[in-house]
Amino acid sequence: MKTINDFNFKDKKALVRVDFNVPLDDQFNVTDNTRIVAVKPTVDKILNDGGSVILMTHLGRPKGEFKDEFSLKHIVEEISNVFGQEVKLVEDCIGEKAEQAAKELKPGEILLLANVRFHNEEENGDEAFAEKLSKLGDAYVNDAFGTAHRAHASTAVIAKFFPETKFFGLLMAKELQAIDKVLKSGEKPITAILGGSKVSTKITIIENILPAVDNLIIGGGMAFTFIKALGGKIGNSLVEEDKIPLALEILGKAKEHKVKVYLPSDAIIAESFSNDVESKEADIYAIPEGWMGLDAGHKSRDLFNDVLLNSRTILWNGPIGVFELSNFAGGTVALGDSIAEATRLGAFSLVGGGDSVAFVKQFGYADKVSYVSTGGGAMLESLEGLELPGVAAINN
Repeated sequence: MKTINDFNFKDKKALVRVDFNVPLDDQFNVTDNTRIVAVKPTVDKILNDGGSVILMTHLGRPKGEFKDEFSLKHIVEEISNVFGQEVKLVEDCIGEKAEQAAKELKPGEILLLANVRFHNEEENGDEAFAEKLSKLGDAYVNDAFGTAHRAHASTAVIAKFFPETKFFGLLMAKELQAIDKVLKSGEKPITAILGGSKVSTKITIIENILPAVDNLIIGGGMAFTFIKALGGKIGNSLVEEDKIPLALEILGKAKEHKVKVYLPSDAIIAESFSNDVESKEADIYAIPEGWMGLDAGHKSRDLFNDVLLNSRTILWNGPIGVFELSNFAGGTVALGDSIAEATRLGAFSLVGGGDSVAFVKQFGYADKVSYVSTGGGAMLESLEGLELPGVAAINN
């Protein structure tokens, strides 16, 4: 893997694609700077070498036109605070002003280009636009794992203009190594936990990871499709009727690969999708009509805990209950506790996918697991076995 550690950036201008698509409040204040903090080691390395950094990012979906709400002026102060020095902002990413600002940049300085998505050519993967961007720097660094699954001008196409000087940033390298650890080089037993609402969104992931894992824990809403496929009565619980044959097929493939599949044995059930209703525990194969499963029950939590404490590598994607409703967060909290304890005992744990990442941040598990991925869609596509355009552009 060709990373920035393989190059000395002294007197070089590094064009660094980052993913600073950060959440803002009504006053345009950054409410979560995780993605900015994650890139600091890459920026520090280049500056410490005696180079300068030109940052490229998108913010929001301006659809190819300038919109003030998506201007990077709203985030430049936060970037400066995180990096501990002034970050200069130029009001375009190509053209005379951008070229002049890049030309005047001295070693040790940081320049932020305007939102690349103010140009339609960015998302269209336009080669001429990528070439204009490439003229601003001496080397190209991709440290934007969150957009690595997009074949956009600044995330993939631009790399061809740097045949000898294109590199992965340190964040990108960590992301790829974490996924590799689960799919290829992880210490066994390897356990994958897949939760969330639908089987349909996880089919390709399940099929791709079966040859790599020893245990598969299936929880959340998607578990009910499997339970019904096995003859269980699930009441009004979420189910994808058309995916029942597929659920049986997945269980068959797991058997072929000698993968142990763990489904919940009980559930916390309620009569409606609400925090203010009566709830009770039930056997997951015998949920009464008119009731729905909204969380994993205590027997399921104990079962999953036993599996996780005996695992050496853990992948977690998707909650196992409706954690947004506090009365149905207990199963996912228990799962978080189990993964944290397994990690403390020496297991490697990777958490990825929007809902899981939101959960570990909200409930304070981010520093209790080995790695929290910054790229939702990119991580999922990696787990599906797809080569990401942003990764292929550096590797090839």
